[in-house]
Amino acid sequence: MKARLFVLALVGLLAGCSSLAPDKPARATMYDFGVVPTTPAPAGARQPAIVLADLEAAGSLETSALLYRLSYADGHQLLPYAQARWAAPPTRLVRQRLREQLGRDRAVLDASESAALARQGGVIPPMLRVDLEEFSHVFDSPTQSWGVVRMRVTLMENTPAGERLVGQRMIVQRQPAPSADAPGGVRALTAATDAAAQDIAAWLAQPH
Repeated sequence: MKARLFVLALVGLLAGCSSLAPDKPARATMYDFGVVPTTPAPAGARQPAIVLADLEAAGSLETSALLYRLSYADGHQLLPYAQARWAAPPTRLVRQRLREQLGRDRAVLDASESAALARQGGVIPPMLRVDLEEFSHVFDSPTQSWGVVRMRVTLMENTPAGERLVGQRMIVQRQPAPSADAPGGVRALTAATDAAAQDIAAWLAQPH
């Protein structure tokens, strides 16, 4: 009887300890931009090739945090969503999206590919440099929010004397979020990035 009571007490003690143990932290949901929309490529002759440099950005955009701003409370503060993250830093995701979108009507090369072209005596295409200055889910109110993307794009031409500035432009896109949460912010930022890529493509197609 004593042995039975001891076993029952031990089982109860273990059950109590398990109920006090902290739950495992929930794993953050990972997001990217999804598949590029399958829209037909623009008609007409293909545009000249360009080299797309690695994107530059502030330190907050070199991590995989999904950031938002409460502009109605303190628009100077960037906050990370606790249970949502990008699958890669925004600089990498945005660069990949730009390459996919711009590549619909022109060849888009990496810096390493242009270096190989130079070694073979070929003509090096102009280089597009992109500085990502804003990439966040911005709330104007608790129920209204936007995906905001701001980038400065610079087109440089290679000459025997070095790089020459061809042109520079600020690209700003602000797309409405379908919901006031992380998934809504992801969709809005994806739409804003695609719209920014279209703006860049139109700018590159202009005479410089």
